[in-house]
Amino acid sequence: MEGQNRAVAPTYLGWSIFNTLCCCLPLGIAAIVYSCRVQNANAVGDSTVATDASRTAKMLNIIALVCGIILLIIFIALKATQQ
Repeated sequence: MEGQNRAVAPTYLGWSIFNTLCCCLPLGIAAIVYSCRVQNANAVGDSTVATDASRTAKMLNIIALVCGIILLIIFIALKATQQ
């Protein structure tokens, strides 16, 4: 069927994996779950579910990244005060 272009929601799977390994494990795992939901919804053409899951995955990734940065700053501050 030509002419049918449906929007594909971004999965953020790579970002989710990075956050799981480097920033915040629980939020990263949740982001991976939602990223997989986006992939599945995109595959079957359910753009509403894909868009909602994509938005949730993005928000989880942002929160995980911020938590990782805050934890890194706290860790560096603690190390600097020990010397």
